[in-house]
Amino acid sequence: MSGNITTTRPRGYFAIGAERISKPGNLGNLVRSAHAFGASFFFTVDAHYRLRGAQSDTSKAGEHIPYYGWESIDDMQMPGGCELVGIELLDEAVDLPSFHHPKRAAYVLGPEAGSLSPEMRDRCTSFVRIPTAFCVNIAMAGAIVMYDRIKTLGNYPPRPVSSIGMPETGNAPDEAYAASYAASRMKTPASEQRPPSHQPPRTQRERAARVRAPRSAARERP
Repeated sequence: MSGNITTTRPRGYFAIGAERISKPGNLGNLVRSAHAFGASFFFTVDAHYRLRGAQSDTSKAGEHIPYYGWESIDDMQMPGGCELVGIELLDEAVDLPSFHHPKRAAYVLGPEAGSLSPEMRDRCTSFVRIPTAFCVNIAMAGAIVMYDRIKTLGNYPPRPVSSIGMPETGNAPDEAYAASYAASRMKTPASEQRPPSHQPPRTQRERAARVRAPRSAARERP
C-alpha cells in the first residue's frame, strides 16, 4: 500500500516502547508503526545489544520522532502527567475495546518470549490487553493498540449502519430531493409554485433515453 493518508490527530500525545526487546525485525516494525500512527516518541528499556544495527525500519522513523534507549527502568524519564500503560495479558488488565485511553500516555510492551518485569509493572498506572486467544507478535500488538487509540480519540464520524454507506431504512435520494424542493418553494412566489415532479432527475432521464434508443431501432428493423 502506498500514498499518504490524512488522519485526524487527537488531542494529547502518546508514545510506545518495549522492555527487553531482542529481535531487530520487531523493533523496526514497531517503530515504523509508531511513526505512521503519529507517536510523539519511541523508547526501549534494556534492549538487546544487537538492536543497535536494526535496519528493518523502512520509514526511517528515527529521523522524524525522538528515540530514547534507556538502559534500565531507573533511567526512564517520562514527561510530567504522562501515564505509563502496560500492554500485557493480566487478570487486572482491561480489554482493549473497553479501555479508556489516557490523553497523555506511553504504552510499553514486554519482550518477545516473556512478560513485563515486576519493576515495570510497578511503574504502570494501568494495563490493557488485546482480547486474543493467545499472545500475538509484539509489533502487531503495538500496532493494534495504536490503531485503537486513533480510532477512539481521533474524532472520526460514526460508522454507517450499512455497507453501502447510507441508512438501511428510508430513501436518502428521495429525502435529498424533497429537501431541495422545499428550499426552492421558499424562494418562489406562491402564485408560481408547482407541485413536485416525480420524474427522475434530468441526467437519469437522458441516460434512460440513450438506453431505449437502440432497443427501439432494433424493433423497427425488418
